Amino acid sequence: METPASHKLAIYDMDKTITHAPTWMSFLVRTARSEAPWRLALLPFAGLATAAYALKAIDRAQLKQMTQRLLLGHRLHIADARRVAGSFADRVVATGVFAGARAQIAADRAAGYRLVMATASYRFYAAAIAERLGFDDVVATEVEHLDEMLRARISGENCYGPGKLRMIEAWMAAQGIDRADTHVRFYSDHVSDAPVLGWADEGFAVNAHGPLRTLARERGWPIVDWER
Repeated sequence: METPASHKLAIYDMDKTITHAPTWMSFLVRTARSEAPWRLALLPFAGLATAAYALKAIDRAQLKQMTQRLLLGHRLHIADARRVAGSFADRVVATGVFAGARAQIAADRAAGYRLVMATASYRFYAAAIAERLGFDDVVATEVEHLDEMLRARISGENCYGPGKLRMIEAWMAAQGIDRADTHVRFYSDHVSDAPVLGWADEGFAVNAHGPLRTLARERGWPIVDWER
């Protein structure tokens, strides 16, 4: 008879898995509009940065840092970051979360799973969304701190692709959680999360785009639609 795992983790990606839409540019635009409306004039330059990323001239980490500098500035006080993140999270949770995601989060909680959000989004606002949805922990991209200010620079890895798996494993080690003694569920909409989906005991392709649907059929991962 198989021994039950000592730990049960339900790990969720955020953008387009839990939320209806990506959150980063929406957060930037809403924050710029409330804190420094003049920065909205810089949106075309953010568009150029996005085009540069599409052409593979810059990577995702560079894109994040560039758009943050343009629309939030080089530095943002921690107190201001908490305030705008809370306001944004309230809006997202009120109107921008899939009902299917809420139902699965509740089901995993009821089944005794520790709820973990693992997202490429920045912790300073993703954590506010996670808290309102009842998550226990967050693994996310970090920003550099200096003198009570958040800088427009990533600290450590961008929590994306293979980096997300490395960061989840590092978080588990810091928590004293042995992978061999843990049952893991993981939910994601995007093929970039294939490393984590393959590593999990149960990987779910949720609201999956075309490449992930194809890979999920090849790997035998359940395809789940929370959009309906």
